[in-house]
Amino acid sequence: MRTTKLTALTAALTAGTLLAACSGGTNTSGGDSKTLTIASVDQGSIQDVVDAFKKANPGVEVRLTTSGADQYQQQIRTKLSSGTAPDVMSVWPGNGNPGATHVLAKPGYLLDLSGRPWARKLPDAVKTVAQYEGKTYNAVFGLNGIGAVYNQDALDKAGLTPPGTWTELLDFCREAAAKKTPAFALGIQDNWVTQTVLYALVATTVYGPDRDFDKKMQDGEATFAKSAWATALAKYEEMEKTGCFQKSPLSTSYEASQELAASGKTLGIVQGNWIVSLLKGKNPQGKFTLKALPATDDPGGFLMPAAAGAGYGVNAKAKNKELALKFVDFVMSPEGMNAFAEKQGGLPSLPDTGHAADPALSELTTFINDDRTVPFMDQLWPNAKVQQTMLSGLQEIFSGQTNAAAVLKDMDTDYRAGA
Repeated sequence: MRTTKLTALTAALTAGTLLAACSGGTNTSGGDSKTLTIASVDQGSIQDVVDAFKKANPGVEVRLTTSGADQYQQQIRTKLSSGTAPDVMSVWPGNGNPGATHVLAKPGYLLDLSGRPWARKLPDAVKTVAQYEGKTYNAVFGLNGIGAVYNQDALDKAGLTPPGTWTELLDFCREAAAKKTPAFALGIQDNWVTQTVLYALVATTVYGPDRDFDKKMQDGEATFAKSAWATALAKYEEMEKTGCFQKSPLSTSYEASQELAASGKTLGIVQGNWIVSLLKGKNPQGKFTLKALPATDDPGGFLMPAAAGAGYGVNAKAKNKELALKFVDFVMSPEGMNAFAEKQGGLPSLPDTGHAADPALSELTTFINDDRTVPFMDQLWPNAKVQQTMLSGLQEIFSGQTNAAAVLKDMDTDYRAGA
């Protein structure tokens, strides 16, 4: 989504924010033994981690730039190849987007982190998407899930409760629209956001009946176009036609969608768990809860997308490699992971950190513990082009420029192209 992460997914501002020169005079190509440069797509919690790192390392200066996921992914490889990238940067698990582990490690842009003490402790499910050719390149600090996040105050005001089946979901959307408070905010002006609703639907419609779908794709025995991906995409379109989203999702940014959900102008938003902390930041008195998005009328068969979220990699040509390694080690310490988890409303990637999960994530925690989750779909795709085709295609579906069959066909073409 992040994974995604995709991140994986999740996740998320202009391309210029990646340039340190556009951020208060920061210079990512310079530096000294006491200066660390970081580029991050995390706009909600990394500052707390940076502050804690600086406190633990007196005299260290951290020059941090943040940006949206779309622009970051468009720019990061250019910065790495030109030698202007920072010491530490956001890296998604797996292979699903231009800023993912495989994509950046293959050409040698990332430093091998296999020897760090935390690397061998990563759970297998995380390790496989944090590695490239058996070596660890990504400090994945948290686990994320995607679902419907509801604003309880808005629900109470509307006199509605979260739907438990697909039929109830459509009724919920109709009743919410009738009350002039759309069910879900959707900010697909930022194209990465287009995937969150689809992934939430695909988890149940595709992987519910067939947990081996990814292997069948890899073996050439299945396709997007001739699978339940078509069913999930049809349901996404039905949600839009039923009035589940506010008017003009294409002209609504990710930031604006947060405002809608936090203020109660919509009853919720379909996003990753990271959105909970952002909503609380905009509405500290609000109560938000993440639940599985119904995709069928059989709740017992629901699955949720849940996987390793975006982590941090070290530039192989970092100006301050020693301090960069010290920072990713801090990120992977109990203090660092708990700081992220507390602010993001996520779950640490390593056990025994002492973190108490946000009550808003109780259903996600249950799904994880009951093995009712699947990885963010793009994390297991053979190249980043598949996701980019999907994201742009979804925007074009909403604008009436294409149709679901054409998008899925194009995704199949990109998938068959391989790595």
